[in-house]
Amino acid sequence: MKQYIVIGCGRFGGSVATTMHLLGHQVMAIDKSEEIIQSLSYKVTHAAIVDVTDEQALRSLGLGNFDVAIIAIGSDIRASIMATLIAKEMGVSQIVCKAKDELQAKVLYKIGADRVVFPERDMGVRVAHNLVSDNILDHIELDPEYSIVEVVTPSRWAGKTLIDLDLRARYGITVLAIKSGKSIDVTPSPTEELRAGSILVVIGENTSISAITSENKDVSRRK
Repeated sequence: MKQYIVIGCGRFGGSVATTMHLLGHQVMAIDKSEEIIQSLSYKVTHAAIVDVTDEQALRSLGLGNFDVAIIAIGSDIRASIMATLIAKEMGVSQIVCKAKDELQAKVLYKIGADRVVFPERDMGVRVAHNLVSDNILDHIELDPEYSIVEVVTPSRWAGKTLIDLDLRARYGITVLAIKSGKSIDVTPSPTEELRAGSILVVIGENTSISAITSENKDVSRRK
C-alpha cells in the first residue's frame, strides 16, 4: 500500500487527504494550523502540526519514506518551492504540487514536480462546461484538445446500440463506460441498446464533444 503525505491542508489539501484516506490509503497530513490539524486528526492516518516553511521540520518528517507527496501550498510560493526541493532530495517517488498560475507551475516542474494541478482553474473549467450545456454532467480536461466527459444520453440515441451510432467514425469519440442508476458498465457491449437518461462516459476531442451537445440542443429547439 502506498504511503501519502499532504503538505499544507487548506481546502484543497484537506480534501485530498481525507479522500485518499477514505479510499483506503495511508495518509499523513501536515499543516502549521493547530485548528486544521485537529479537524483532520480523525480523518487521516496521521496528522501533525508542522510549520511548512521550516526546512528542518520538513526534513525531520522523513519524506523519503513516502511514495507520494502532495504539496498543496498555493499562496506561499517560497514554501511550495522549498517543500518540492526537499521532497525531491529525499527521494519521494512522485511529487504532485498545487499552483496558482503557469509561471509557478513552470518553476515547480523545473525543480522536480512530477505533476502540477490548478484546482481553482480546473474547477472553473468544469463549472463553465456544466453551465453552458444541459447534458454535460462533468468534464475533465486531459489537455487543451482532449477531454473526458459524463454526458446524458441524447434522446435521439435511446434504443440504438453503439454499433448503430458508430460514434468513433461519426464524431471521433469513444465510450469508456455507461452509468445507469447506481450501476456502471466499464466494458459496454457494442450491441447493448442505450437507454434514455443513462450517462455515457466518453473521451474525445473537445470540438467533437461540443458537436454532440450542440446537436442535442438543435434537436430540442426543433421539438
